[in-house]
Amino acid sequence: MPSGIELSRGFYESLVGPWLARAYPGLRHAAALVGYGSELLGFDDEMSQDHNWGPRVLLFVSAADFGWVGREVVEDFGVAAPATFHGVPIGWASREHPAPHANGGWSDDRHGLEVWTVDAFANHWLGGPPPADNLAWLGLAEQRLLSVTAGAVFRDDDGALTDLRARLASPPRDVALYKLACQWRRIGEEQAFVGRTGDRGDELGSRVIAARLARDGMRLAFLIEGRYAPYPKWFGSAFAQLPCAAELSPLLQRALVAADWQAREAALAEAYLVLAQLQIARGWPCAPPIVSPYHERPFTVINAEPIWQAVRAEIVDPALRALPVIGALDQVTGATAVIEAPARARAAMAALLDDGEPGALEKA
Repeated sequence: MPSGIELSRGFYESLVGPWLARAYPGLRHAAALVGYGSELLGFDDEMSQDHNWGPRVLLFVSAADFGWVGREVVEDFGVAAPATFHGVPIGWASREHPAPHANGGWSDDRHGLEVWTVDAFANHWLGGPPPADNLAWLGLAEQRLLSVTAGAVFRDDDGALTDLRARLASPPRDVALYKLACQWRRIGEEQAFVGRTGDRGDELGSRVIAARLARDGMRLAFLIEGRYAPYPKWFGSAFAQLPCAAELSPLLQRALVAADWQAREAALAEAYLVLAQLQIARGWPCAPPIVSPYHERPFTVINAEPIWQAVRAEIVDPALRALPVIGALDQVTGATAVIEAPARARAAMAALLDDGEPGALEKA
């Protein structure tokens, strides 16, 4: 069985595209596999085929064309389409887990063809238009950004979809710096607690904090490498594809299986040092990394505060530099109910970073 992307590419190129040329000659459009699905990241396998998987394609047309052709295309294709493509059912109505309907586009349970405008698609996945300034980026979940930028484009007549994906492929440098600073601060706030809890005999607590820090280190690696991190199901799989994973993974594994807090803490400290050195190698600002005891206490930490301060100092945008070092949406919450409500998430982040008092952000 081909991958989901290749199945859908063939679905468009050998079936949908030729039918469209006959039924709607001259209709300018883009065709892509974007939005939802493990196949967008290349992680689909046999188990993926039990829900929301199959030959499908999203068509993008202009707003003017969408008004007269959007619904007709999905209805007409429902009549013309075969029941299967390469032995895979193209419809969803008989499946235990049907594909979600388009919200802002047109779709049909009988097949995997959807019709959208680029603007409606962006509004659906981002909870609004693409970010107009640096602050707006902070309310966007990286998984939602992947929904727009991952996958594959099979055709793009006017380039609008390609332009959208290019605009969202990576955040502006100042946004990346802010997130990088916030991630180091997260590590700085908890790194000494692996030893503190262990020293008190709280082995479970020490392991839980170590696991949190391993996750924070992995997310830091995504930021340093300039990649978006997917949601938890594919977080580890995507991390394994990062260039730095070969060096970091053994250290994080060692921290998670360590028999005592001293070994756990030492492995994490070594991972922090690798991350700081990687940050320097990738051209990001960074204070000289130093692993040392935590003040007078016998716990091993890295100098996270000077590192995040050095990163923050390089932010050019005064509005972004004035923000409290809290973080973007993914650094504040991992709650699915928030991530999957992008309009509310953007509003929540705006409220979190501004308490409404005049000059509050400048004083933070």
